[in-house]
Amino acid sequence: MRAVADGTTPASRLVLVDQLETDDGYTFDPDSPLFLSAGARIGFEGGNPVVTRASGERLRPAGSWSTRCGIGYRTTAS
Repeated sequence: MRAVADGTTPASRLVLVDQLETDDGYTFDPDSPLFLSAGARIGFEGGNPVVTRASGERLRPAGSWSTRCGIGYRTTAS
C-alpha cells in the first residue's frame, strides 16, 4: 500500500510501515516497524518522519536514511 506522508492525510485503516520512500530517491528504514492506526498521519519535520496519532500524540521514530539504487517507480514481475 502506498501511504501519503504529507502530515495531513489520515490513514484509512491499520497500516504496517517497515519503510518510507520519498519521491526523490531516499528511503527511511525505522528501527522497528510502525503500526499506523486508522486516523494516524505521517509527515516530515526537519527531514525526519513524525507520526501523529488520532489522539494527538506525536512520535518520532528512530531509524536510518539511505538512497535507492535508481530513482523511479518500482515494477513487479508478472
